[in-house]
Amino acid sequence: MGADREGSGRRRPARVVACAVGGIVLLAGCASMPDSGDLRGVESTPRQDPQVRVFAMPPQEDAPPADIVQGFLEALTSDDPHYETARKYLTGDAAKNWRPDRSATVLAGGPGTESDHSGSREDGNDYSVTLTGVKVATVDAQQSYSPADGSYRESVHLTRDGKTKQWRIDVLPQGVVMGKSDFQRNYMSVNRYYFASNTAVRADAEAGTNRQPAAVADPVYVRRRVDPMTQVVRSLLSGPTSLLGPVVRSSFPTGTALAKNVVSLAPDDRSKLTVPLNDKAARAGADKCDEMAAQLLFTLQNLTPAVEEVELRSGGEQLCSLTEDRAGTVATRGSAQRPDYLYFVDDQDRVVRIAAGSNGTRAEPVPGPLGEGETALRSVAVSRDEHSAAGIGLDNKSLYVGSLVSGGSLGDPVLISKGTKEADRLTPPSWDARGDLWIADRDPADPRLLLLEAGAGDPVEVRMPGLDGRVQAVRVAADGVRIALIVEKDGKRSLLIGRIERDEKAGDPPAVTVLELRSATPELEEVTAMSWAGDSRLVVVGREHGGVQQIGYVQVDGSTPEASVPAALTGVKEIAATEDERLPLVAYSEDLIVRLPSGQQWQKVTEGTAPVYPG
Repeated sequence: MGADREGSGRRRPARVVACAVGGIVLLAGCASMPDSGDLRGVESTPRQDPQVRVFAMPPQEDAPPADIVQGFLEALTSDDPHYETARKYLTGDAAKNWRPDRSATVLAGGPGTESDHSGSREDGNDYSVTLTGVKVATVDAQQSYSPADGSYRESVHLTRDGKTKQWRIDVLPQGVVMGKSDFQRNYMSVNRYYFASNTAVRADAEAGTNRQPAAVADPVYVRRRVDPMTQVVRSLLSGPTSLLGPVVRSSFPTGTALAKNVVSLAPDDRSKLTVPLNDKAARAGADKCDEMAAQLLFTLQNLTPAVEEVELRSGGEQLCSLTEDRAGTVATRGSAQRPDYLYFVDDQDRVVRIAAGSNGTRAEPVPGPLGEGETALRSVAVSRDEHSAAGIGLDNKSLYVGSLVSGGSLGDPVLISKGTKEADRLTPPSWDARGDLWIADRDPADPRLLLLEAGAGDPVEVRMPGLDGRVQAVRVAADGVRIALIVEKDGKRSLLIGRIERDEKAGDPPAVTVLELRSATPELEEVTAMSWAGDSRLVVVGREHGGVQQIGYVQVDGSTPEASVPAALTGVKEIAATEDERLPLVAYSEDLIVRLPSGQQWQKVTEGTAPVYPG
């Protein structure tokens, strides 16, 4: 469970007994009480094969307090669905009142234990210990992950039953606690999908209708080998996490849940999952039912490729059915939108492009004024529909917006910074799914995050209450409700993820606010570049304190995804990715544009700077 805290005079603690039989591992706390010193820590369980299920052993007869505590901590890391074995280490009242699903606390090593020397004795009828450790993260009752730090100290009290004379725990903290390696073995991250509350894509003026709603990924952690499919469906029906709640909606009617007789869900041999719901779901119309099925299909496909169709039923009747092929007509999802081109600035300071995902190395100028080279550019951003682009002049002072259609002129800058140094002027811009343009002005005298509706008009200053630092880079997610910012304070650059809220009234400029800014890279001292690389994932270039530059992936909640680490690359100044994870990473390094095809090494593309995919 945790790193061993060995002191002088303390013998090496015995490890739990592990017996693998038919894919099952049994864990039993069987170490004896140390002769002197504090109680020992509980070592982390070694990594197991993903197919191996781990079950704990109940307490042994006449086990001393040390073994009861250790056995209980081991039981927390097992695959027991309802922690029935762990409850056997508790008194009746404690077992009834303990809520393991309330939270999970993740410690760097695992929970160490210190005995309370204030008078409790093993030869008496009560005993107290303190669980200790260094916090890494917490998972709350909504299954939402948050990085954490600081020390962990929680008291555990044991009592000896007057009749049986057996030691049992009668006072303990709510939730579960375990080491980082045990957490990674026991839990997995899954994206649940909801829809942006405000239409994430601007109305189609010609058709007079709104486009499909934008699907928003809301990652949660579920227990890996405790029927994760049913867990995830129940979690989706319970609603979004509090972080995204204000900006997303669920199409499931309030009160919708799995039917009472549902124990477990599994797809049939045709990859179709039937989901029986209670009578609340029957209130949804045909369009809403399709959206409900899309939420389930997007969520379950993030868990497993085994589900290709979802059928919803209520009261024994079919409500609707949705296949993978038709889901894309119900809602948009960033990871399903494949861009046409990769863009960058060539050695003539103009915007050029190469077909996305191709092996080509020959770039062509983009149509329109940005590709003609009349205005020298340092960086570029292309709208998600690839109809418009925004460029920053060589001195970082001016922002230009132009069409990616032949003909026409670039015109005057739509924004000019007053910063006196290049590094104190405009950041590279970013387009959101609505067709609005985001950019930060780094002028120390007036640092601002700005929004230009449709890339034109007077910029709207975005409010960021509680922001402590100056924005150095901006990237808006495809879902339209999240934004990633590199923020500098006291020489340290951190990656922060925030929620975008809009208050729009007819005829008035929108009031736009970024709230709940949270660090996604607490372990990095210097973040130099980043890009969205999935619906809830980013690729980041940075370094730890005293370390070297590295490239890695992070989740929006600050956890580390299970994706493999990209091949090492030195001197990375900029990096580009897209929500479609099938496309290669692209970077600007050592005065070259390079790309990383899946499973291969970095390859030279051509000379140039500022590579970007649309967005």
